[in-house]
Amino acid sequence: MSGHRLPRGPRTLTVAYTGGEERRGPVTMGQANMIRCMLRDEPEHINIHDVWPVPEGTRTESAIDALRALAVRHEALRTTFPHAPGVAPSEQVVAPEGTFTVTVLDLDELPGGVVETGGAGGAGGAGTAREAAGEAASAAGADAAAESGGPRGPGGPGDPRGPAARAESLARRARAERFRLDRDFPLRISVVTLAGAPVHLAMAASHAVTDVGALAVLKEEWLSLLAGETLPPLDSLTPLDLAAQEAAPAGLRKSEASLRYWERIIRGGPQAMFAEPGAEGTEVRVPQLTLRSRRAARALALVAERTGGLPSTVLLTAWCALVAHRTAQTACVAAVPTSNRYHSRLTRSVNTLSQDALLSLDVQVPTFDALLKKSWGGALDAYRHSQFDAVRLWEMIGRTTFERGSQFARDVVFNDVSTLPSTVAQVASARPEETVEPELELSWGPDQVLPTRVLTFVYATEPLIHLALWADPALFGRAEAEGFLTGLVRLLESAATDDVPLSSLTEVTGVRPVERGPLWCRVDGSWTSPPLVAETLSGALGGLPVHVTVEASYAYLPAERALTAFIAAGDTPLTPAEAHTALMDALPGRPGVLAPRRYVIVQDPPAEADRSSAWLRQEILREGTGRDRRM
Repeated sequence: MSGHRLPRGPRTLTVAYTGGEERRGPVTMGQANMIRCMLRDEPEHINIHDVWPVPEGTRTESAIDALRALAVRHEALRTTFPHAPGVAPSEQVVAPEGTFTVTVLDLDELPGGVVETGGAGGAGGAGTAREAAGEAASAAGADAAAESGGPRGPGGPGDPRGPAARAESLARRARAERFRLDRDFPLRISVVTLAGAPVHLAMAASHAVTDVGALAVLKEEWLSLLAGETLPPLDSLTPLDLAAQEAAPAGLRKSEASLRYWERIIRGGPQAMFAEPGAEGTEVRVPQLTLRSRRAARALALVAERTGGLPSTVLLTAWCALVAHRTAQTACVAAVPTSNRYHSRLTRSVNTLSQDALLSLDVQVPTFDALLKKSWGGALDAYRHSQFDAVRLWEMIGRTTFERGSQFARDVVFNDVSTLPSTVAQVASARPEETVEPELELSWGPDQVLPTRVLTFVYATEPLIHLALWADPALFGRAEAEGFLTGLVRLLESAATDDVPLSSLTEVTGVRPVERGPLWCRVDGSWTSPPLVAETLSGALGGLPVHVTVEASYAYLPAERALTAFIAAGDTPLTPAEAHTALMDALPGRPGVLAPRRYVIVQDPPAEADRSSAWLRQEILREGTGRDRRM
């Protein structure tokens, strides 16, 4: 393409590439996981997007030539997934040559409203999949989300009229079209120009072959090519290489160990961190709140120096401590998706590695420093168990939660993309238009529909902490959300000079634990409301009278309390198994509801239907755990 001047105006160019190697083989566990989501979820919920600034003086031809070079270099960009209709792909095919298209749009020649602002996006899919095990697509929108948090001066990154914001909107719109796995190039690319000069590259990406780490690597290499640099030989695992490792005996043992690790947490940890009044529904529309703070970065560096901890571990510890404090939980259970790039040959792999590492951090220790010592081992344990067969994982989760009587809620996500290699992190968090580094700045961005209660993305930890928070507005008003992030900064500043007693977090941070009231109690490691359980079970059984009480469960765990449900079935031929199955079907979106350990079915309700002793005097027709079979 060199030497030809491209005409201005909206146009689509077909770019041919050749020179790669033809290969085929099974899909990776991460690919199978994300393909499962892509076939099920709406495309704007699972596709990801990014916006790359084009260095000044770059010609459009050069930008496209660099994209061609990346397609030849990385097998993932030449990969398709052949499959029969209605069947999920199990094989991937790498082509030696092919074509892709690039749309060139000049903003000076387009109507003013050609791009839309706001809408779903920003967090890149980061929690948009509806289930727990790593469907948490990483945030290809990390850059895009960063753009929305800046000053709104003319032409600035937060200016809705500026080229960066318009490129961001183009990328978001491109997410809404489903990628055809069997034939589509995995990047949907637009070059945004001003007066014929390229200023931004806007793209949507298939999550079957990319995640935030992959797009950060591609962005860095693209910029290096534009700078005339020679890229080093590849030494990271390709998707097919990784699939071969996963299928080897050691890989299969690792997957089995991951399933056992997850099962321990799901059987014993809280079923939901935000089991409290106001927590309802499986998806909520949440606004983005961005923190940018030099104060926080200085404090983080001082805590790391004082304790000898890694900055990323210190920040994770502070965040977990504050989440557990706010929810009044004894442990912080959180998904940490980007952690599965901790292996050296995966760190820079262009691939989708979006499988959750599930962290369960017991916060029942006296001080911050004691918690920090536990965090490193806990995080490493989570990272080591982030490779698994997603289908088998969900089979295990379904079996385990049915037996426990819970609905595992992936309602807390912490995605730290600052832990990518320094060169990639610098690219992923760069804001070239802006040089101001505020002491503490909070700014609100667009809404996004998410199936999580609290989602946090960390883009950078130096020279300032730059992170974004999406928090359920039913649980966090705007003042509370801002107070949570300000409290995080205050905790880091207090820990910078001395160890902080965890009992003092309210005074130190200004963040108060939730007040659930007397109708809530902790049962089987989870917060639940017996009246809410009774109401939900009654509704699931067509309005039959139900009374739920809390009692010692000596037959289950000697020191544990459990729920017992009394059901007045009348002439309805109800069994405990039918009652349990009906309640389990009603659990999604009700994190405060935990199934009773025992169902007691009687004929009629007592006159004093609000008294447990009165129900105990009724003649029992049937009783049992209800776990003996699924209906």
